[in-house]
Amino acid sequence: QVQLVESGGGLVQAGDSLRLSCAASGRTFGRAWFRQAPGKEREFVAYISWNNGDTYYSDSVKGRFTISKDNAKNTVHLQMNSLKPDDTAVYYCAATRTVGLIVLPREYDYWGQGTQVTVSS
Repeated sequence: QVQLVESGGGLVQAGDSLRLSCAASGRTFGRAWFRQAPGKEREFVAYISWNNGDTYYSDSVKGRFTISKDNAKNTVHLQMNSLKPDDTAVYYCAATRTVGLIVLPREYDYWGQGTQVTVSS
């Protein structure tokens, strides 16, 4: 069983930046960030392969968000720049034991508790 612990959420103004972190207690092959706004389904944000560092982003965050990994700390970061009110959501870290890009929440094996990001206009 892998445990994921997220940190870094908060309240910011539009145009500001935030960095989320996700520390894992064990090895996984892929790590991703999802988000869920009130009344909406959980949606894919970004993915990174632990093996080769390949990344993939949703169109809504491409060019503004950057996912990265720290191998030594078994931690993934999500740098969020130029934040918009539409980015307001609970952000979840997820991990998979499957090799290759996965964008569906149901395909992930482990989840963090979530961290709130609120962007005011």
